Amino acid sequence: MHWPKLSSMYSKRTLSIVLLLILTSLIACKKEETGPLPYYGQTALEGTDTVYHQIIPFSLLDQDSTVVTNASLQGQIYVADFFFTSCPTICPVVKQNMIKIAEAISDNRLAFMAHSIDHRRDSIPRLLSYKQKLELDDRWHLLEVPEDELEELSASYLTAAYEDASAPGGFDHQGNLMLIDWDGHIRSYADGTDREQVDDFIKKIKRLLHEMDHRNE
Repeated sequence: MHWPKLSSMYSKRTLSIVLLLILTSLIACKKEETGPLPYYGQTALEGTDTVYHQIIPFSLLDQDSTVVTNASLQGQIYVADFFFTSCPTICPVVKQNMIKIAEAISDNRLAFMAHSIDHRRDSIPRLLSYKQKLELDDRWHLLEVPEDELEELSASYLTAAYEDASAPGGFDHQGNLMLIDWDGHIRSYADGTDREQVDDFIKKIKRLLHEMDHRNE
């Protein structure tokens, strides 16, 4: 089982999120390599129904000044990450591996949500320029994340992203890729800097698309 890389400094809240991810990963690794993917995060019972963790409601602007919400992504699955355009460390590698995923899976039901954590420098024009530089297709949303929403949103994805003056570029974050299903559930993780994990992640995306095809049967 692959674990997310941990930063040197975490808030208690972030540590609890990471521990929860590890716990759910332990459960997930016992699943078969075929069939439906596991669900990550805490679950609850409502009567006899199991309620799975979901990404919190969001409304964010992308590089085209288009409002992207949970509702606008209905009928799609997506790969999410947290990055910033001037990142001097892992972001370029993660983005190239996300592009690798996009090239491997051309299905329009798969979107890409790249959340910028640099609220000062990553303006809409800068995000658009970054998208054009990388020649990303229309499935990509490079998103502005307001400073006061970053902690809660990244925690919802069970990953860490926060401002840290001592970190390279002024921000600390994990290079995780998260696979989100049509109902906002987290269904898989990968270390976006690890080629083998990304290759396995591609297989899991295909499994989720297959699950999407058959969910109403």
